[in-house]
Amino acid sequence: MSAKAHSIPAYQRIQSSIRKRIDAGQLRPGDPVSSERDLAKLHEVSLMTARHALATLEREGIVERRRGVGTFVAAPKIQFNKLMSYTEQMAARSLTAASKILFAKVVDNEPDAAARLLLSPSEQLIKLERLRHASEEPFALETCYLSAAGFPGLLSTPLQGDSLFAILEREYDVKLGYADEVIDATAADPRTAELLNVPRREPLLRIRQLIYSANDKPLIYVLGIYRSDRHNLVIRRFR
Repeated sequence: MSAKAHSIPAYQRIQSSIRKRIDAGQLRPGDPVSSERDLAKLHEVSLMTARHALATLEREGIVERRRGVGTFVAAPKIQFNKLMSYTEQMAARSLTAASKILFAKVVDNEPDAAARLLLSPSEQLIKLERLRHASEEPFALETCYLSAAGFPGLLSTPLQGDSLFAILEREYDVKLGYADEVIDATAADPRTAELLNVPRREPLLRIRQLIYSANDKPLIYVLGIYRSDRHNLVIRRFR
């Protein structure tokens, strides 16, 4: 072991090894993580050090410990106390986000989305449908709508490999402010079931999100369908 590795606290080395396995897809949500005793033996540390490493990962939401059963990789959490892109959400969970673009065109036949954006029913919209992955597993189906006139040339930007939020902030000088969200449950239709690799009629989490600029202008309408077995909601309430 190098001198640099020796300078890193033992519990952090254990955490790093677990994170790397998650990032590499060797450990997926729901998979068991080595026990405290096994980690202590593998890394040649005390049982207390191994326990501290897992406890810290649990506080960060990386793993979950089930009493009498073991420790498992936790499902990614959707944080509701901060407006974050999917890329940022996955990065916060030490997962690498990936997307497959299923549809990216200008449309003029989406009156409901146009109305939500306070536009006329026949207004041209950018419609962007993406299948979201993390650790090579489908997690969500997201459809975004934006004003075509308000974001000219957006479809020519590298949407495949960049965060939409980052592109809007960088290329269009947009300052995102907040989002209003409606959350409910829905059942997987045949197409969605195939894309998300779940049975038909499987319960899914649906989030309809209207994202506003810092000066209260609606900018993006997002319809997100999420695998309920791979997402937990974390809502922090302040008084």
